Amino acid sequence: MADPEVGVAPYWELTFDADGDVNGAQRDRLLREVVERGVRDLIVFAHGWNNDRSAATRLCGRFFEPIPALAPNARLGYVGVMWPAMRFADEPVPDFGRTVTAVSVGPALDKGTHGALLTAFPGRATLIDQIARMLDQQPEGDEALEEYGRLVRLLVELRPEAPGAAFAADTLAEAGPHSGPEMFLGNAARMCDEFARALAKDAGGAETGAGSGRERAASAPPQAWEGARELLRQAAYFAMKRRAGTVGERGLGRMIGRLAQAAPGVRVHLVGHSFGGRLVSFALRGMPKGVRNVKSLTLLQAAFSHYAFAARLPHDARDSGVLDGRQNRIDGPLVCCFSRFDSALGTVYPLASRTAGDDRTAAGLGLPPLLGPRWGALGHDGVQAVAGTKSFTLSDALRTRLPVSGCVNIDASAVVRRGGPPAGAHSDICHPELAQVVLAAGRVIR
Repeated sequence: MADPEVGVAPYWELTFDADGDVNGAQRDRLLREVVERGVRDLIVFAHGWNNDRSAATRLCGRFFEPIPALAPNARLGYVGVMWPAMRFADEPVPDFGRTVTAVSVGPALDKGTHGALLTAFPGRATLIDQIARMLDQQPEGDEALEEYGRLVRLLVELRPEAPGAAFAADTLAEAGPHSGPEMFLGNAARMCDEFARALAKDAGGAETGAGSGRERAASAPPQAWEGARELLRQAAYFAMKRRAGTVGERGLGRMIGRLAQAAPGVRVHLVGHSFGGRLVSFALRGMPKGVRNVKSLTLLQAAFSHYAFAARLPHDARDSGVLDGRQNRIDGPLVCCFSRFDSALGTVYPLASRTAGDDRTAAGLGLPPLLGPRWGALGHDGVQAVAGTKSFTLSDALRTRLPVSGCVNIDASAVVRRGGPPAGAHSDICHPELAQVVLAAGRVIR
């Protein structure tokens, strides 16, 4: 029977904690029932930034909704991967509405985001309250911003021995014992100013509703505390990025191995949105040797480096992506859908990702072409620096047979285009065309 919030059947959920440990009862039920129900193709969807199970489940349901009609003769099963992520409440998901009735104007934390932080970072209530107080009071001077930066850094830091400490890197060079939030290695006041300028430029070219807190006269300088809120957002998402890698490798990857043993005839199709894309990609690294039941992997606005799968980085031939060659663990293609309307990945992600010690400055720029391609995300321009990668527009991808292996980029800007600042179209992924891409990538439909 279908979950009332999902609407497809058979549907299972797999819930993981921040260290990648899975709910044992859910695991055992899936391993038993996927055989009993005669499933041949199992579509596994990992959400990105969602604040609770209900929101994540509804997103799964919205994405799965068109699939039965697209593949009426397939023996399909569906899995929703639940993991502890979070989303700021000023980032509405198209067609879902806001998570709170009113979002505060300016840098101050709204009630929904404050609560989401408390849930995402248990045991850090005092620290979160201090951060919220500074955003509300906005004390003057660079010293206050430096203190704010210190508090935000403490919020997301992990002990070096913590299970998730090594899972934030996008390249092997970053994966050393001292890897951490690069945005905190430099001057926090300057970084807040850079974020404020980037947001001002992005909001200047987008439509915003009255009272959004992002409208300002063209001559008015951006306020550093607007950027301070963005620093907190990016720090929280750094922690979610790290957590996604942990859950993927230590949790879902091992689960896929268990599934291969229990149901060797089941074909698995991994789908991930935003940091969920990182989660399903790191699952490839955690799969036991010899497991070949993953037949496709589809990334939807994936929020990690476009060089993650590269054997050599264009700016440093000595370095490689942290997932170099892992696409070969798929018995099928790795498909990356991206959109130029994704402001979260096109504007702010490169700024947050660049090395703080770089002698180039982004102050006053805030646009990814000026920051350079080094800091780009998969969801903004697709897989980069991987030999043999094929590229399609969405319309062409839906008319032709997709490659049966290797990396495939699909420009989905034709449908992934709705959403205002600060995230743009980042969460605009529930479209029949993208569901059709998943089915085509896995050779479920021709």
